[in-house]
Amino acid sequence: MTVKKAAVHTKDEFNSKVKTACQEQRTGTVGRFKIAKVIVVGDLAVGKTCLINRFCKDVFDKNYKATIGVDFEMERFEVLGVPFSLQLWDTAGQERFKCIASTYYRGAQTIVIVFDVNDVASLGHARQWLEDALKENDPTNVQLFLVGTKKDLSSPAQYSQIEQDAIELAEEIKAEYWALSSLTGENVREFFFRIASLAFEANVLAELEKSGSRHIGDVIKINSNSNNVYATSKKKQSNCCQ
Repeated sequence: MTVKKAAVHTKDEFNSKVKTACQEQRTGTVGRFKIAKVIVVGDLAVGKTCLINRFCKDVFDKNYKATIGVDFEMERFEVLGVPFSLQLWDTAGQERFKCIASTYYRGAQTIVIVFDVNDVASLGHARQWLEDALKENDPTNVQLFLVGTKKDLSSPAQYSQIEQDAIELAEEIKAEYWALSSLTGENVREFFFRIASLAFEANVLAELEKSGSRHIGDVIKINSNSNNVYATSKKKQSNCCQ
């Protein structure tokens, strides 16, 4: 991450409820949410595929072929002792493939909007990519990241100019801003670790909220002074049957 104010989440640790749930091995809570869907969107040739390949395969191929439709990678993690996976959906940047790619946007928990720090126009198109992705998702249930690639090709003076605009946009759309280089690997691992950690925490918190205080394996106690214990489970018998 480039600057502190670019971070949406400034805390350094997992939520205490999440840590407790994992420590107590509440598999009913944690085990059902082992996967998070991540969609990576942005203009053609901004480096979406190179970014994913650098993390998943630790390779960089400058002679890559443009993605047609979508590509898919699965990366496995262990978070707080719990197995967790990211589905990484690499979508095409060409206009003619937008309809194909958009069919895969639905159900995303994380949206990564990629632009080239050496191409101001690609940053200007970020809002439209976000708008397209949110048509298929609930804005209140997704985490947003704005990512500038090819930092290795930018001089400090050039990067400083576009960084200000990128941070302003990130603050506007409530996204977390990262700048990285798939060529050198700068910030790539840290970025995906950040996605995995925040997605895992969000999933566990959502499940804890949904299930309330009850979890699979918990013992439900019925007090002896409970009134009409069977009232809600048995229909009242007709007098004619007595």
